[in-house]
Formats: sequence, C-alpha cells, structure tokens
Amino acid sequence: MTAEARQVIENLAKAIIQRNYHMDTYIQSLREHFSAQADPSMALPMKKYMRNQFDFLGIKTPKMARLHRQFVTQHGWTDASQLPSLTKTLWQWPEREYQYLALRFVDHFISQLTPDHLPMLERLVLNKSWWDTVDSIAIHPVGHLFSRFSSEREPYLVKWRSHESIWLRRTTLLFQLTYKNKTDKALLFSLIEENLGSQEFFINKAIGWALREYSKIAPNTVEQYVKEPELASLSRREALKWIKKKAKETGKVS
Repeated sequence: MTAEARQVIENLAKAIIQRNYHMDTYIQSLREHFSAQADPSMALPMKKYMRNQFDFLGIKTPKMARLHRQFVTQHGWTDASQLPSLTKTLWQWPEREYQYLALRFVDHFISQLTPDHLPMLERLVLNKSWWDTVDSIAIHPVGHLFSRFSSEREPYLVKWRSHESIWLRRTTLLFQLTYKNKTDKALLFSLIEENLGSQEFFINKAIGWALREYSKIAPNTVEQYVKEPELASLSRREALKWIKKKAKETGKVS
C-alpha cells in the first residue's frame, strides 16, 4: 500500500470516528433537552390515551414543536445520512415522544430520502407499531418515496401487501392518501379487495379512510363500491362520510 493510499484510509477512519462522536453527543443533548421538560402530571393521561402501550414524558405536541425548534437553533440539524442510526436510537427509548421526534427528523429530510431509506421505514412501521406513528410514516415518507420512485416500489408492495403485520398492510392502504388525481385506482381497489373480510379494526378503518379520500375525486365510484357485500360496516361508514357531508351541505339530504 502506498503512503498516499494509507493516508486516505487514515483520514477516512478519523472522519468516521469524529462523525460517530458528534452523533453520540448530538443524541445525548437531544435526550437531555427533552427529558428536562418532562411533565409527569401529563404523562399518565397520555399513556392511558394510547391504551397504556407506551410511556410518555408528558410533552404535548405544541410544546414538542417548540422544544424541537429550540434544539435545532442551538445544535443544528444532523446530516441526512445519519437518519437510520438516529431513528433507530430514538425508537429504542421508551418514551413515545422520542418516536414522534424521530419522525420530525424524517419529515425534515423527506426531499433527500431515496429508496435506500425504505428498509429504515419498514423497520419503524414494524417496531412499536400503533396508528400514531404508522399513519404518519405511510402518508408522508412512504407516500413520497412511492410517488417519486414508482418504478422501485413494487418489491415493497409485493412484500407488504401480503405481510402478516397488519401495520405494513395498513401502510399499503394509506400511502396514496394525499395523491388525489394521481391515485392509482386499480392498485387501490386491488389492495382493498385483498383485505376484504378482515376482522382487524385498523385494516377496516384504513379501507374506509382510503375510500373516503378517493371519494373526493370520484364520489360516484366510491358510492357504487360501498355496495360490495364483503365491505365491513366500519369501512362503509368511513367511506361515505365526505359524500354525506357534501350532500348535506348542498341540501340533497335532510
């Protein structure tokens, strides 16, 4: 090995060590910043609202946003390349606010996400799974990536749509929620039909939510589709909410 090559390797090693040190310090500062604002009096009702599945610091959303802005002002944003390690660490901490914080970082870097980040997003969906994080992941980063890199989404759709996890299947039902006229109707209805007959609340709720959003684009199509006999009553009620609201506003129903 030449002296020049050896120097390049040494410089790279030093850069990695410095970056890891910076990341460790960054994450520690992040935890100290938020844990200092913990409110036990709020933590318990927040935990109960989430069916006692997660511990909480007791920091509500408006304060979370304010604290995050303060932290970024003082410490800046981490590099987008650090997202996988940052989100992994934040997902391991017991308090739910840290998972919300991880998704704030993901959303900030959403324009820099690539299909290489899909394994990271899959891991987040599959761990500490509940609607409060899964829906955000499905609609924002997954929806963004599947739209921007539509030719590369198929392997993930094939895997997720038949996965034993209801949360990955819910993700496939919701990722087009903001697509409006760009919604792939054939795909949407195919995904719905694969889940007809499900007894899972979160699947049937997602079906109804997806149909409700699509009804804003194609109300007649959705009105016809809800006659599907296998459609759960929950899905049907959710699907027709916007249509019924608009009909009432225009005086077509009493």
